[in-house]
Amino acid sequence: MRIAVVPAYKPDERMLQVLKEAHEAGFRIVVVDDGSGTEFSEAFAQARKYGHVISYPVNKGKGHALKTAFVHIINEFGDKGFTVVTLDSDGQHKIRDAIRVCETAEKHPRALVLGSRKQSKASPWKSRFGNGVTRVVFRWLTGVGIRDTQTGLRAFNASFLRRLLLVPGARYEYEMNVLLYLAKTSCKMIEVPIETVYIRNNAGSHFRAVRDSISIYKEILKFSVSSLAGFLTDYLLYSLIVLLAGPRGILLANVAARLVSASVNFAFNYRYVFHSRETLANSALKYFTLACAILICNSALLYLFSAVGGWNPFLAKIVVELLLFVGSWLVQRAFVFAVR
Repeated sequence: MRIAVVPAYKPDERMLQVLKEAHEAGFRIVVVDDGSGTEFSEAFAQARKYGHVISYPVNKGKGHALKTAFVHIINEFGDKGFTVVTLDSDGQHKIRDAIRVCETAEKHPRALVLGSRKQSKASPWKSRFGNGVTRVVFRWLTGVGIRDTQTGLRAFNASFLRRLLLVPGARYEYEMNVLLYLAKTSCKMIEVPIETVYIRNNAGSHFRAVRDSISIYKEILKFSVSSLAGFLTDYLLYSLIVLLAGPRGILLANVAARLVSASVNFAFNYRYVFHSRETLANSALKYFTLACAILICNSALLYLFSAVGGWNPFLAKIVVELLLFVGSWLVQRAFVFAVR
């Protein structure tokens, strides 16, 4: 069995064509009317000829619509033995491509399968911009390379449904959060090339290229704020001890300041940045192992720059912290706070 989930907000006549073709291809269909309003009641009444329609009066976003469909599917069919595919209502996903991603998902039941569009100069600028930016940042965040992070054509085994209900987000950020969450769990993601279709320059899309793309940067921002708080704590204590003890106290100042700032940084990252599901003890052990390694590197570089190179000790501290920032992020993401 294959179930097609079609979230729709203020759809045009293309939705019924999508549903008709999906029905003829053998899909069971769940349509979600995401608060389109009474003027679209007739369209959704027609949609009932092809599948089950869920409606609610207020627009709540694509993520909410998808989760609503997932809950219905679990209640109606369970979460084993079939494939689910999500596709848009505007005709930009071809049913033949929906079939192809389902076939791939059935061969790889532990993978998320993405219908991947190839962007070109003919594609609308906001689609190229949004996808290009999020693709680069997603790879930086997760180490996973995905060509089309914004595709709504996705197929997966029904066993994914309960996991996907745990992913936060109610609007377009939900689909990006799904990729981030699954990347953290080391879930395999397979891209299947699909036809790139933009109707009327994608005028019917409700995606806001800049505003909705910003959601992926929240994780980087939170990590940066955490790192800044830790750095300020570290730097102020370091500077105070150096001023009191003089240049001979540089290493002592660095160690003492690092111990305090690491505690602040760990608490923030554990709870707010990486949302770790490991026990506090396990994450703390791995974090402070990392902190010790960074402290050794930090102290060695600080000594090299200030004592050997003759740098100003305050400038040397800033340079060293910047050098170690990226490495710390990568290790924390992949090892310390990784979701298993």
